[in-house]
Amino acid sequence: MMSRTGNKIKARRGRRDRVRRKVSGTSDRPRLCVFRSIGHIYAQIIDDEAGRTIVAASSLGLDVSAQADAAGEKQAQGRKMLRSTAVGRLIAERALEKGVRRVVFDRGGFLYHGRVAALAEAARKNGLEF
Repeated sequence: MMSRTGNKIKARRGRRDRVRRKVSGTSDRPRLCVFRSIGHIYAQIIDDEAGRTIVAASSLGLDVSAQADAAGEKQAQGRKMLRSTAVGRLIAERALEKGVRRVVFDRGGFLYHGRVAALAEAARKNGLEF
């Protein structure tokens, strides 16, 4: 018998596959792919035609409290939400340095809510178009 966690993972993989059938990155509009684990969030901008990652960012190496203070964000947000916002800002900055402005958003089977939405909004606010 499969555990409850196994069912959740299987359902997310199904949603991810359904999204990926419709969304693909090109050299003109690469794919902004998001993955979230329990404690961290990761984002990559991928050119699927060339099969390479153009830019990547994650919350693993971020000193979030310092970045949140520098950005003037209120501390009422949770730590993971601050990390997500910081990763969105970072991925947008790195993409603009590489000359990528327009992307296709791939939520990776996660609901567009909470940390995924925070990352997307921060990326939009800092110059990415999608």
